[in-house]
Amino acid sequence: MENMLGVIGGMGPLATETFYRLLTEHTAAARDQEHINVLILSHAAMPDRTAAILSGEIEPVRKAMLEDALFLQKSGCAALVATCNTAHYFVDLIAPELKIPVLHMVKETAREAVQKSGGQPVGVLATDGTLKTGLYQQALEEAGGTYRYPPEEIQRVVMSVIYDEVKAGRPTDPARWRTIEEAMDAQGCGRLILGCTELSCLREKLSLGERYIDPLDVVARKAVVFMGGRLR
Repeated sequence: MENMLGVIGGMGPLATETFYRLLTEHTAAARDQEHINVLILSHAAMPDRTAAILSGEIEPVRKAMLEDALFLQKSGCAALVATCNTAHYFVDLIAPELKIPVLHMVKETAREAVQKSGGQPVGVLATDGTLKTGLYQQALEEAGGTYRYPPEEIQRVVMSVIYDEVKAGRPTDPARWRTIEEAMDAQGCGRLILGCTELSCLREKLSLGERYIDPLDVVARKAVVFMGGRLR
């Protein structure tokens, strides 16, 4: 099979499923053959990215990410997507060793968020690992924007939603989510980035509106165009 998009997924599985659904929904296709070809590698056993970054033990994840990327490259993929925001810390480490491009979810999202922010700060809702790396902070500054992230007590709520609820397959209490929104409102944020793909899975469940920028949605649209498909 030729002209495939390779997906390093399984981080987590629900986020990968959501990405493929968005990829399909964003493609203007009247028949199967008008969709883009996709090879999904759901590497659910990938070590936890946040834990690796916080502990400094990054080599096992870097090595696993590189092996997955090289496998997809060898399989004939023309470009890659990693369906995990925190994983982009490792994407930046392995990209120089690849012959094919990685569609960078963080950078693409930052550009779109700044364009839509109207000059207001962009709020970043993400894992502790993603925040520690400065991935979004740097990307937003490079795009000409400013950013805010949750105060410490609210960040604990964000992490609980990600790990104790979405990853664990439990429902999220809308009232808990409102405490997150209120904290970001207090910091003057306009747009909010769902900077963890587990949070992307909540977009429809909690009826999160256009204020929210969903990285999975952003990179799905970019992937359709990059791979020669037509956007719906």
